[in-house]
Amino acid sequence: MSISNWGINNTWSLFLDRDGVINRRIFGGYITSIEEFEFLPGVEDAIRQFSETFHLVLVVTNQQGIAKGIMEERNLLEIHNYMCDQIYLKGGKIDKCYFAPNLKGAEDDMRKPSSAMADLAKMEFPEIDFECCVMIGDTDTDIEFGKNLGMKTVRIKTEEPINIQADVTVSGLDEFAKMIKNEI
Repeated sequence: MSISNWGINNTWSLFLDRDGVINRRIFGGYITSIEEFEFLPGVEDAIRQFSETFHLVLVVTNQQGIAKGIMEERNLLEIHNYMCDQIYLKGGKIDKCYFAPNLKGAEDDMRKPSSAMADLAKMEFPEIDFECCVMIGDTDTDIEFGKNLGMKTVRIKTEEPINIQADVTVSGLDEFAKMIKNEI
């Protein structure tokens, strides 16, 4: 499918899931330290290109490992600082990382597909227009999050079962970066 008719320009914002999109995902586990964090191939260059194309590049990630006591919030912040620093060294930027530390089904559930992290982003960056956003993720909850907000959605192919179709499916962020370069 083509993205040429989406109308992407430098007023648009990009929302990215983290595990399985930016870094290698541990199925059934959690990235708890910088040592366990491994960028997927082509991600740093792709995010550099996204930084030139999109007004904002934002990460939205479910991290219930905090509520489970597997890691502390400071561990997650160290990982996000490392990730953002490495992207910056490659010429890109991540404007902000939002995370949901709660357990699935908690009373104040911030986890995707809830719009809570997007609502926080909108409060911090009021210029965000969800209809001028792209959400890239590897799970149904990521795609549902984007669709619920009226975003264009891109799925990264994964081992996850697919029950909700995205607007576009790609093998990785590098493939979507090539689409942007060739189609907009």
